[in-house]
Amino acid sequence: MRRMSLPKAYVGLPIQEVGLAVLRGKIDYRIWESTDVPPRERVLEEVRGVEGLLAGIPIRVDAELFDAAPGLRVVSNYAVGYDNIDVAEATKRGICVTNTPGVLTAATADITFALILASMRRVIEANEFLRSGSWKNWEPELLVGREATGSTIGIIGMGQIGQAVAKRAKSFDMEVLYFNPTRKPEAEAAYGARLVSMEELLAESDIVSLHTVFNEKTKNMIGEAELRAMKKTAVLINAARGALVDQKALYRACAEGWIWGAGLDVFVQEPLPLDDPLLTLKNVTTLPHIGSASRAARDGMARKSAENLLAALEGRKPANLVNPGVWEG
Repeated sequence: MRRMSLPKAYVGLPIQEVGLAVLRGKIDYRIWESTDVPPRERVLEEVRGVEGLLAGIPIRVDAELFDAAPGLRVVSNYAVGYDNIDVAEATKRGICVTNTPGVLTAATADITFALILASMRRVIEANEFLRSGSWKNWEPELLVGREATGSTIGIIGMGQIGQAVAKRAKSFDMEVLYFNPTRKPEAEAAYGARLVSMEELLAESDIVSLHTVFNEKTKNMIGEAELRAMKKTAVLINAARGALVDQKALYRACAEGWIWGAGLDVFVQEPLPLDDPLLTLKNVTTLPHIGSASRAARDGMARKSAENLLAALEGRKPANLVNPGVWEG
């Protein structure tokens, strides 16, 4: 009996073995094994003739890529965010787009609180102070920070991650305010969260934490006006997408004392250039986009992105379809 050929796919980043195990023997795939971002020309070459693409955040998936891969049926993103993909163009061409929600919720909420505590209690600054030999004796005003317990947190975007942050906030006896396109009664009941306007959230919060999706409407949603509307004692936390914040305005806000400081896991340009002025400020805590970097989360992302890819290529509806209209149509 003649064996049917396996569907072809390109895996554009070195995902974990638990994900590759899902594909092995069921999909004929090539994989980019380097930790460096694949050059654009290489990506366009590799997608020729494939039916599936497993992409990562650094890979731009747009009309040019779709033109290079006319047989493409599915783009499976190894992330919960999918702003690297032109979903409208994919939908227009009948291409499924999937993501990996749920598996990285706890990890991202955890890193959010790591940023909150590090920013308010000056943890990074204190670590550098000790290691530099500056610690000479105990002083009443040495590295005095702000308490997270009992403070007010304003969560912008009350999706799965936003609600996981609210859950952690409750254990710190925080008052939880949130701004979201729709009301979330479950979060209100479970965590005492209160839906407010953006203006009230900025004015009342000791911590402003971003967990909304990035698109053209939310680009630079936190700019000079919003930063000036925050308390001088407040911190801005961003573990979502860098372009939600006007970084030039944020630098001025932290340098000139409009706000207490910021904790950032994401940036407009990644990696963040070493000459970026944000890196000169002691009241800005910076991390290299590691919000989902726990063993459980990254293995879960690999498994889920592989399962989504395989499902679509086998003619089954993927569990995490971003553009369901493609399937239903």
